[in-house]
Amino acid sequence: MNLHTAVVTALGLLLTASCQTQTMSPTPARTTETAMPPTPTATPQHAAGETRPDALGIQQVWVPAGAFLMGSNHAEELAVPLWATREPSSEAPQHRVEITSGFWLDKFEVTNAAFQAFVDAGGYTDEAVWSPEGWDWLSHQIVRPPRGCEGTAPDQPRACITWYEAQAYAHWRGGRLPTEAEWEYAARGLDSLTYPWGEAWDPSLANVVDSQASLPVGSFPGGASWVGALDMSGNLMEWVGDWLDVHYYETSPAQDPPGPDHGFRKVEKGGWWGSVPYVARSAYRHFEDPPEYQDHHIGVRVLSSDDGTPP
Repeated sequence: MNLHTAVVTALGLLLTASCQTQTMSPTPARTTETAMPPTPTATPQHAAGETRPDALGIQQVWVPAGAFLMGSNHAEELAVPLWATREPSSEAPQHRVEITSGFWLDKFEVTNAAFQAFVDAGGYTDEAVWSPEGWDWLSHQIVRPPRGCEGTAPDQPRACITWYEAQAYAHWRGGRLPTEAEWEYAARGLDSLTYPWGEAWDPSLANVVDSQASLPVGSFPGGASWVGALDMSGNLMEWVGDWLDVHYYETSPAQDPPGPDHGFRKVEKGGWWGSVPYVARSAYRHFEDPPEYQDHHIGVRVLSSDDGTPP
């Protein structure tokens, strides 16, 4: 090969390499492609009534999101006891409510054994689990915990607790009290049943009429609600989070109503032993007890979030 041929060949090789470099240059598109976020994973779904133990071993049932009719337009047509003659109007108007997020709810009313674990863990000396109002109430009590109640068997529902104690216990469990709407939805379901089990009153399905005391939780399995929650009609009434306003339903939000911002009395839901069928309806809302009140007809159950964080 002479010098001229060698130069021409070298120039050709250089030109070919340059063209190849220009052709292979658009790598930024690959970088952009690999930087795309991954496809989000769907949130796991639970079936209505699915059960689990929470972190403390308390059995809970899953209540999925959904909508129902809350309250009643016909409560006054029932056999209203004399002491409740002003109550029916507070259930009206019946209105559609949507619960937008599912939640876990205690399958049973909180038992003496479950509440004693709170006492033994120092719940009455741990200010962190109490609201400021609750801690102030507790600071004025001579005995901690305050007075007990009859029916002390471990599997009986814990009664004689104030709303403040119920709230503190729920916080200690990592949960909270259900709202009135959440409680009622868990009791009556998508079909908005009058009683947890259906439309007709049946005294064999709840500890209400002619009863002399509370019974061990879960004594009436046939009275379970649509998600399998027991004793939501009878045994004990249960504190919920809401303040009472007898006109609240007239302006209540259509989604996740939180209850009034303030008040003097707290709502209790569910019938109680020794009472009458009227109070055993899921729409019934007890109307007379302030948060410091306690007696042997009132207990509680706890709501927890799906991911274990405080809801």
